[in-house]
Order: sequence, then C-alpha cells, then structure tokens
Amino acid sequence: MRLPWELLVLQSFMLCLADDYTLHGPVFVQEPSHIMFPLDSEEKKVKLSCEVKGNPKPHIRWKLNGTDVDIGMDFRYSVVEGSLLINNPNKTQDAGTYQCIATNSFGTIVSREAKLQFAYLENFKTRTRSTVSVRRGQGMVLLCGPPPHSGELSYAWIFNEYPSYQDNRRFVSQETGNLYIAKVEKSDVGNYTCVVTNTVTNHKVLGPPTPLILRNDGVMGEYEPKIEVQFPETVPAEKGTTVKLECFALGNPVPTILWRRADGKPIARKARRHKSDGILEIPNFQQEDAGSYECVAENSRGKNIAKGQLIFYAQPNWVQKINDIHVAMEESVFWECKANGRPKPTYRWLKNGDPLLTRDRIQIEQGTLNITIVNLSDAGMYQCVAENKHGVIFSSAELSVIAESPDFSRTLLKRVTLVKVGGEVIIECKPKASPRPVYTWRKGREILRENERITISEDGNLRIINVTKSDAGSYTCIATNHFGTASSTGNVIVKDPTKVMVPPSSMDVTVGESIVLPCQVTHDHSLDIVFTWSFNGHLIDFDKDGDHFERVGGQDSAGDLMIRNIQLKHAGKYVCMVQTSVDKLTAAADLIVRGPPGPPEAVTIDEITDTTAQLSWRPGPDNHSPITMYVIQARTPFSVGWQAVSTVPELVDGKTFTATVVGLNPWVEYEFRTVAANVIGIGEPSRPSEKRRTEEALPEVTPANVSGGGGSKSELVITWETVPEELQNGRGFGYVVAFRPHGKMIWMLTVLASADASRYVFRNESVRPFSPFEVKVGVFNNKGEGPFSPTTLVYSAEEEPTKPPASIFARSLSATDIEVFWASPIGKNRGRIQGYEVKYWRHDDKEENARKIRTVGNQTSTKITNLKGSALYHLAVKAYNSAGTGPSSATVNVTTRKPPPSQPPGNIIWNSSDSKIILNWDQVKALDNESEVKGYKVLYRWNRQSSTSVIETNKTSVELSLPFDEDYIIEIKPFSDGGDGSSSEQIRIPKISNSYARGSGASTSNACTLSAISTIMISLTARSSL
Repeated sequence: MRLPWELLVLQSFMLCLADDYTLHGPVFVQEPSHIMFPLDSEEKKVKLSCEVKGNPKPHIRWKLNGTDVDIGMDFRYSVVEGSLLINNPNKTQDAGTYQCIATNSFGTIVSREAKLQFAYLENFKTRTRSTVSVRRGQGMVLLCGPPPHSGELSYAWIFNEYPSYQDNRRFVSQETGNLYIAKVEKSDVGNYTCVVTNTVTNHKVLGPPTPLILRNDGVMGEYEPKIEVQFPETVPAEKGTTVKLECFALGNPVPTILWRRADGKPIARKARRHKSDGILEIPNFQQEDAGSYECVAENSRGKNIAKGQLIFYAQPNWVQKINDIHVAMEESVFWECKANGRPKPTYRWLKNGDPLLTRDRIQIEQGTLNITIVNLSDAGMYQCVAENKHGVIFSSAELSVIAESPDFSRTLLKRVTLVKVGGEVIIECKPKASPRPVYTWRKGREILRENERITISEDGNLRIINVTKSDAGSYTCIATNHFGTASSTGNVIVKDPTKVMVPPSSMDVTVGESIVLPCQVTHDHSLDIVFTWSFNGHLIDFDKDGDHFERVGGQDSAGDLMIRNIQLKHAGKYVCMVQTSVDKLTAAADLIVRGPPGPPEAVTIDEITDTTAQLSWRPGPDNHSPITMYVIQARTPFSVGWQAVSTVPELVDGKTFTATVVGLNPWVEYEFRTVAANVIGIGEPSRPSEKRRTEEALPEVTPANVSGGGGSKSELVITWETVPEELQNGRGFGYVVAFRPHGKMIWMLTVLASADASRYVFRNESVRPFSPFEVKVGVFNNKGEGPFSPTTLVYSAEEEPTKPPASIFARSLSATDIEVFWASPIGKNRGRIQGYEVKYWRHDDKEENARKIRTVGNQTSTKITNLKGSALYHLAVKAYNSAGTGPSSATVNVTTRKPPPSQPPGNIIWNSSDSKIILNWDQVKALDNESEVKGYKVLYRWNRQSSTSVIETNKTSVELSLPFDEDYIIEIKPFSDGGDGSSSEQIRIPKISNSYARGSGASTSNACTLSAISTIMISLTARSSL
C-alpha cells in the first residue's frame, strides 16, 4: 500500500497525463466461467479465462478454494495474459472454486467465482443380476443403479439386444435410470440391460443384464394405480431454464396420466408433454409458472395423485451498478448498487479485494456505501457484491481522491464585467483546488471588506449591489489551501442605466385597423441595444407573422411595433423588452380589439310543434362591442344550406336569448343555429342545435300538373307531380284519385297509399275511346285527408286507326331525295288520325331495319332526303294516333336518280369591261353512272354579306352587271336530274378601278373597280351551246 504523500504525487502525475494517456485501476474485460472438464479428454489442458485492462498494467494472480495458486511450486500451472492454464489436470488436486485477482497501483479487484469440475463415468462393478419373476398383469420396476460418475447422465434400456421403446406401458426415468412397466405382458419376457451415457463426455457404459420371467402361479388381477415415479415435494427452478417433471404409475388396466395445476389455473400453453404424458416439460420458466402441480394417474379401478411445488428462483442480476468517482478531499462519496434475484440478494462490499466494514467515516447499509470527509487513504478499488444461495455477482468502481493546490489556468476571472449604475454584479471565482480553498478579494491593492453592499460567498464569488461609479476598477480573487495559493484578476466597468422614455400605452381598437405601439428609450450609446416584443408571453416572429407585425422606428433608441389589419386574435398583452449587455427592462401595454360577436352557445330546442319551435341560447363573447341583434337560421335535409327563418319577435335584440321560430313545415327534421351581430358586423354562427322533427299535421299541398291521356284501349290514364316529402306533413302519406265522365255527377274514387305514386290507370270495358273525364287528385296522411287539386279534363285512351291510307304514290326528285303522296283512308275510320308514319327501306336492306318519319295533322305528302343515288326504295304509309299505328298501305317502289356530276367546272376566266364582268368556264362532262348536265348555277354575293344570289344558265359563260364599289365572291357548279354537282373553288373579284381587268379562278390578286352603277344588270349571253 502506498503512503498518502506518494498517492498525492501519483494523483498530480495523473492529472498531467490525463489528456494523453489515462491512468486507471483494473477493469475486468472477461471473467472466468464454470467448466466441466471431461476426464478422458485428449486435450489434457484446462484454461480458466481472465482478461483485465488497466494503466499501469495490472498484475494477475489466482486463488483456488480461497488459497493463492503458487505457479512457481507446480509446473502444471501457468498464467498467460491473465488466464490460468492447467496442464494434465487432476480431479483430486484441481477440482474446486477459482477466482482471478487483478492489482495495479490504484488497487485490487476480484473476479466472480468459477467452479472447475471433472466429468467421468466408471464401469458397473457387478457383472450379473438376479432373475426377476413377476405375474402377468403385475407392475414391475427394474433398477439401473448407475456406477460412480460426475456430470449429467442420460438413461436407456436394451431389451433382448434391441432398444426398449417407451409407451404408456413402459417408462425410463431420467432421474433414477430405472425402467418401469405398468402392466407386464407375456411379450415382456427377456433380458433387460441399462445403458448409461455421460452427456458431457459422451462415454457410454452398459450394466449387467437382468432376466425377466413370468411366474406360473396365476395372473395378477386388476388394481388401482400406484405412482412409482413422482417429482419431489419442492422443485427449485431457475428463471429461463427448462423444467421437466416425471410421473409414472403401475396398475391394471394401464393407467392414464393427467397433469394439472392445483390452483385451478391452466398450465401454460408453452408446456409440452412427452413419453405418453409421463413427462411435463416447461421451457423458459418464469415467475408465473411457479406453483403447485399435480399428476393424476387413473384407470377403471381408481386413481392416485402426486403433488409437488415448483419454486421459482433467480440468480442475482444487476439493476444498478456502481461507477468510478473522482472526488476532492474532504468531500463525501455515496455509492448505491441494486440487484434483482429470488430469493432477494444480500450485499457486501470489498475494498482492494478485502471485506469493507462499517467504521468511523464509513457507513454500509445493504447496497449503499457512504464515506464522509474523504482523504487520500480512501482511494482504491471498490466492489459491491450481491449474492443469494444461487449465485454471486460483482460490480467494480474506482475511487480517485483529488488533492491539488488552487489553479486558475482554466477558470480565469472574467476579463471585463459590465454593470449599470444601481445594478448588481457577481464576479465568479472558481479555481480548481482540493480541498476547497479559503477566498479573499482585493480591489486594486486594497483588501475588500464585506459590508451591506459587498459580500463574498462560501464558494468564493464576489457580489456587489447598488453599484455606483466608484465601484469601477480591477478586482483580484486570492485562493489558498494547505497545498498553495493562486490568484486571478478582472475588471469592472460601470455604465449608465437604460430608461424607457416613451412606453407603449394600452389601446382600444376595431378589427381591421392598424396601430403603432411606441417603445423609445435613453441608454449608454457605447452599448449595443436590442429590442424584442412578446405577445401574450410568446416572442413575436416577425418573419413568420410579417403580415401583421412590423418593427418601425429607424433609430437605435426606438423599437416601435406596428400592427396592421388587426384581428380579434391580436387582443392581449404586448411587452417591449429592451436589453443591453448591462441591463434588461420591459414595458407592457394591453390591446383591446373590438369586432363582430363570437358564436352564441348552447342553442337548444325547448319546445316544438307542427309549425313552430321555441329556441333558447347563451350569448357568446361580444368582443368588446355590445350585441345588437340575433338572427335565427334553420337547415333541413331538403334545404340548400342554412336559411333565415321568421321568428316571434320578428327582430330579436341583443338582450333576448329566446325566440319562437314560425312558419315551419310539419313532420320535417330541423336543426337551428344563431348568428349574433353588433355595430361592427355579423359574427360567426353558433354550433347547430340537436335535430328535431316537427309534429304531424293534415296535408295542405295538392299535387301539381294533374293531367293524363293515352294508354291502351278501355283505359283512362291519370298523371300528376308528386308532393315533395317536406310538404307531406306526416307519415302515411298517399293520394286519393277522383274521376267521373264529363257531365256526370258521381265521382269514382281510388286510394293510393304511396307517397311516390304519380300515375293511376283505370281499366274498364265501358270506357269509350277518347272520352272526356273530369279528374282531380287529393292527398292524405295519418292525420287525415287534405284538399283536392283543381278539376281538369282528361281523355281516355284512343283506338288505333282502322283503315290504311289510300292512293300511295312516290317520285324521285334527285339522287338523294324522293317525294311521297297519299290520300286519307277510304270509308269510316274508328280511331282519330293525328298524323301519318312513312316507312322506307332500300331494296338491299331488310324491312325490319327500315327508317321511319312522321307527319303531323292532315299533311298527305312528305319529302325523304339523304338517300343513295341509283337505288331502289320501298315505301309504305300508316295512320297513327296516341293509341298506336293503324294498318299499313300497299308498298310502292321508287328508284332515285343517278348522282350529279362529280367534276366541278374548270378553267374559269373572268373579264371586266365597262362595269360588266364576263365569266367563262369549261364544259363539265358527266360520267356513265352520273346524271347528264342540264345547266350551271352561278352563285355570287358581296364579300361582306352572307346571303347568296343564284343565276342558272345552260351555257358555259355568263355576263354580270355589278356595282363598282364592292368585292364579290363567286362559285359555279353544274346541275342535273340527280341534283347539284360539285362546286368550283370560290373566286374573289375585287373592286373594279379601271375600265378593263381580267383574271382567272386560280388568281385573285388583280384589283379592279367597276365604275359607278347603282343597279345590277344581269345579261346572259351564250358563247357556246351545251
């Protein structure tokens, strides 16, 4: 053990090297573990691992059963990098408990204990065993009796040189090695051999065979189960291990085995059953698995029960370890370690490997260690040891005691300290020193004395209050302990204080206004000044809230705040904070914002009838402007959003918190809300009230647009528009349809009990075609009948026309058009005729795909267009009315003409002379499948007009007399019996500006202006015949 002064030198040396290479006590990197060594191992070497780090490098030694291992006295022992190697290990000399001890100049620590055991299995001593004779049906046990051994064993049996299998009748206990046969059968006769295996060495030995024979003196009768294999009354089980319980019974008949918990709880689902339920295995054993278990063996003769208690235990496990501590002299040390375990661990403490006991300054209580007034002799390595009967764990830490003279090298006094007149200054003095030094202060060369303004704290800090200009100067802190003295100096500069000259004032504003809150100060101009503003305790972020807040002022003594477009949310407390390096002050103002009222609260429907609702509410915030009125709004499933409703009183003033809504529809679900208003504006609406349905009432609204007509023979069809659901006034809504022949007195009635009904058909053979009926439709609901609609006249269904049209004739007009003629039906026709339907189809098409057109009234001809040229068409005509169509006329045929010429006129040339335009073009020749050209159409119009004039000619030229001051657009196309042919391109003839001009269809660039003529003369002069 080093002397205290040597430790002091070592500690100082440590501090010098701390930045480069840290010195510390020993720390285990790896501790030894339990070893089960096979005695017959070919390796012939055991290694107990121990790895330690520390600076200086620790010295390692070992203990066996508490005694030092002298590696110099036994060549078989050697220590290699901390680990203990044992050559040719001997179970007599080397078995036991080992510990690794590590020591350097800081102290000593000991490792956990590690057991070295030797695994072996000797041979059976006896070579023969006596014959066992049993009756058939009797239970039997064959003993194994394993030879001397170390290490876990497993057991099996050989029957007549074959492995004996296990079932509900045979069981091999892995606890005793015995073979149990619940009920012997004739097939069990033979030789039985116990096979024992060491699970560590895998060495296997066979016992002497045991012959089994059957007795001749009878068969064993039935008997109740007798449990021969059962687990102990208490079974300790470690946390996380796999627990196996054995249970087997002899009996006739062969018993069944059942496992259960005595407390009635179900056995954990993770549990498994083996060997015909003879083994209960519980993996990963936990606290909740502990308890009383029962094995029930049962057959037809009775049952037997074995009980045992599974007791949970756990080796100690650290919850809180101890850590290294560096402490100054004369201070205190407190360590606490905590560990879990079952049973609860006890604690002891070691210092440098030796037991530490309570005495003087050292107090030990379970897992806590307290050392007061620490000195150098307390430095060393400490270990907290937690243990129960199932294990021991160690936690190590180093206690370093620091002893040094005062040192300001890293904690110099602040070079310059600024303070305002009248303020307070604290100059910190924090040298590194152990033990704590005594402090004195100087101002300049004079020792400072404490007074009502000047105090020196225990930790050395100097405090001056009510500072004056005379307090400026240099101050020196002097620290002294019994290892030396040191000092450090700093300066105090006294500045004028900051004062608020124009503080912000509280204001009362309206939503939407903008204001400026002033904040102007006087301050020492040698100091930087910073203005900040807070709103309701939170700093204003001028970047984030720049839409409303802006700093204004423009000089270092002003920090005014502008608030733009003030909203209700801007009401509250505003604080201007002014800060320099010597002081900090604030000035506050309250801003009241007046705005439209907030939403009313708790809108309630107090009473509701069929057309009224009594409402009440609580006023919301008035936002500093009295509420002048309330408006009630309602919403139903049928309305478009919220609608204002009529109330009593008609105008609800701001002091009234109840109103009656009138004019509601019966049997409609309503919800209401309230909107408040004041002189500033209309506020937000309240939350909606609950939904309530008005009471039922007699229906008042009748169906609209009552009409009808049509239908089939002997039918009267009546139609109407349904009454909307919101106007039905109650449940069970339906319609009453009333009708009678025109001029009769008695109404016929029918009831339709469906709100969706919109049509009624009366069928009766007595109904004559197209007879007038007076019709009205009424309404009813569960409350009773409502009114009828006004009476209207509706005609019964017509009868289809009974005669076909006569004298059908058709002619072709062109390649695409034909015209059809017919005469009214001959003879008396029972159904009235509303018009005619013409059906036509091409010869190559099917009649069912025919197209149809209809005429209205007495029209007896029609034109059919958009047909194909040179095609044969079939036509037929029928008369029709609302009941349908009558019989068809005879079919007539007509062939459309050949298509018109497809070639347009070409080589068009125009000349102008003396206010005339002469057009010439080439003759168009029709193709074989086209109609012959019969002439030409010249189409012309003013450029600015849409109406077109047409001239027909059978020549290939035309002369036009046109006004002189207009541009003209001209087209030319041939015509034939098949219709008009293809048109030429448009020709633009510009204004005529001289007496002669010419052009062609391919060019429109010549500009010509006709001399003034007020009329258009058209002269047709043929240049060549067609």
